[in-house]
Amino acid sequence: MAKSLKSSQAASQGGGRERNLVLVGTGNAKSPDPCPAIRVLIAHGDRLARAGLGALLDAEPDVVVAGSAAEGAEALVLAEELRPDVLLLDMALPGMDAFRVTRTVADADGSPVRVLMLGESEDDERIFSSLRAGASGFLIRDAEPADLMQGIRRVAAGEAALSPSSVRRVIDELAGQPDPQRASPELLDELTARELEVMALVAGGLSNDEIAQRLVVTMATAKTHVSRVMTKLRAHHRAQLVTLAYETGLVQPRHAAGAADDATATSFAVA
Repeated sequence: MAKSLKSSQAASQGGGRERNLVLVGTGNAKSPDPCPAIRVLIAHGDRLARAGLGALLDAEPDVVVAGSAAEGAEALVLAEELRPDVLLLDMALPGMDAFRVTRTVADADGSPVRVLMLGESEDDERIFSSLRAGASGFLIRDAEPADLMQGIRRVAAGEAALSPSSVRRVIDELAGQPDPQRASPELLDELTARELEVMALVAGGLSNDEIAQRLVVTMATAKTHVSRVMTKLRAHHRAQLVTLAYETGLVQPRHAAGAADDATATSFAVA
């Protein structure tokens, strides 16, 4: 069994527990095509954890550590200065609240930085709050190293990173707990019929390539549709599109017998 993230750090720290986490999507971790390395800013209050994460990321050929921060305010400054592709943000980061850091980064004009949150456990409220703040994904701290890297790559590519169990609980909460702050159906009025269809397919877990096949259009056209929907709804990433699709009632959770386990979990493209 692969070592867990904590176990990887334990080479110099000792201890650690194992836990498997299946991330959104699949694919070859190492692409043969030359492309710019994914630049990651690590924000973690523990010095040894920062060092362990840095060593793990530096070992990957397509990832580089752009910098590291020990507290919230520093993370914001470095995110602005370095403009990394991904901010790997620990929820227990000292100083400025991690949710506030996420909101500030996500709301920055023209910000290319996407946030991947690390938490102690898959607590429903924390996952939901992370997504609402603008995070592109949420992983537990003792995720498998391969799962962490897969999450970073997917977040950098504009996708979402959550475990299937997390996705289902988030959807259940959206469907079952009325929230006066939830987006109203009127928010979708400016979308065209095709854009509504594309948004529903995104919420159903389809990638751009799968959307293109479903609609019989080119990959570029599918990507353009998704981009226009995100722009009109001011969504920072696909995870927010999924949330809006359920909040506005465009998509309903499927709880039919025999379908719940594999249907509700597809909203974030779980393979």
